[in-house]
Amino acid sequence: MLDHLVGLLKLRVVRGVNLAVRDLRSSDPYVVVRIGKQKLKTRVVKKSVNPEWDDELTLSIEDPAVPIRLEVFDKDTFVDDTMGNAEVDIRPLVEIVKMKLQDVADRTVVKKLVPNRQNCLAEESSIYISEGKVKQDMVVRLRNVESGEIELQLQWIDLPGSKGV
Repeated sequence: MLDHLVGLLKLRVVRGVNLAVRDLRSSDPYVVVRIGKQKLKTRVVKKSVNPEWDDELTLSIEDPAVPIRLEVFDKDTFVDDTMGNAEVDIRPLVEIVKMKLQDVADRTVVKKLVPNRQNCLAEESSIYISEGKVKQDMVVRLRNVESGEIELQLQWIDLPGSKGV
């Protein structure tokens, strides 16, 4: 049953920063996360362009080369307005997982990624070891919108019985 999975990705949608205004003076934002056929959502935060979600979503990963797509919406009565989108490449995180690092001091930064034209990073992103788990903190800049960033934390979870990375 797990033979098509390589692992799970725990994605914490921490907060939004300076999101676009879509209602009179504010917005009611939520984030939709997609990878393959999976689609998960955060809760709606009412009347905020700087929402604090701190929602944890778990995605099943079959192919680490497939990016995670984030889309931010403003909750409305009839049609939800778009507030931008971004893509997250999990390949750098998976590369560190494959190294199977042992006996690494807690909070050791293993790799740093810098923003460039090929990614949606708003600032430098660190992949590190915490309590034996490979984690990555990142801030992504939303595209196709006048402003907005989303702060995320990724954590890889190996599955016993999966094909692994």
